[in-house]
Amino acid sequence: MALDQYNEEEEEDENGMSFLDHLEQLRWHLLRSVSAILVFMVAAFLSKGFVFGQVILGPAKVDFVTYRLLCQLSEKLSLPALCIDQLPFILQSRQMTGQFSMHITSSLVVGLIAAFPYVFWEIWKFISPGLYAKERNAARGAVFFVSLLFFLGASFGYFILSPLSINFLSNYQLDPSIANEFDITSYVSTLVMLVLASAVMFQLPVVIYFLTQAGLVSSAMLKAYRRHSIVVILVLSALITPPDVISQILIAMPILVLYETGIIIAKRLEKKRREEEDEL
Repeated sequence: MALDQYNEEEEEDENGMSFLDHLEQLRWHLLRSVSAILVFMVAAFLSKGFVFGQVILGPAKVDFVTYRLLCQLSEKLSLPALCIDQLPFILQSRQMTGQFSMHITSSLVVGLIAAFPYVFWEIWKFISPGLYAKERNAARGAVFFVSLLFFLGASFGYFILSPLSINFLSNYQLDPSIANEFDITSYVSTLVMLVLASAVMFQLPVVIYFLTQAGLVSSAMLKAYRRHSIVVILVLSALITPPDVISQILIAMPILVLYETGIIIAKRLEKKRREEEDEL
């Protein structure tokens, strides 16, 4: 029986690779991915002044680019309410290891974001040999589009969602006698959640593309469940954003646009599929 199990493990697939060969290949893909993340993480850790002082703490300062642009827009539109010229809160570290642990955490997140295209490329290199030639051709450019949407989502979360959410939370008071003194752990966790959640949710067109290719969804189905999708998107937006309506709408709007983009993508795939069937 042990010999039979060994023979089953050594059975080769159509590429001439056994199960153990696949595990070994996966191990090297993961090692290279982790190494890339660690390289960028160490670089971010050593660049503390820029990464933490300028990038991580950027949305907590009134000279952040988003706030400056809003003030310029408020002058042109004569709407002083748009200008954010003060953030009435201070950051504190109430734990002995608070600043060091947040330095490690922020460096890890920066390393993950910076290395994402390479990490996804390694994952795709492992997955793509198992696809049919037609499927590989259909998924051509997957690394580019997934990385592009990831960075667009992360940029949206960092430059739009995060500063407006921080402004709302820093100005929210139950009573003037209560000062807003946020722990650095809470600040960094909120910023990371907003950025990474936006980056992940921006992958919606890619998800719809592959589900359509697999025949699991169609443009007609996406249209039929449009109202249900709007409710789900609003619920998800409420879960990943602070409890203010503006932030929820800000994250929901681009996701709804991406959902409509997914419907267009599904239509084109279905049209292309019909044309190929007609040729046959």
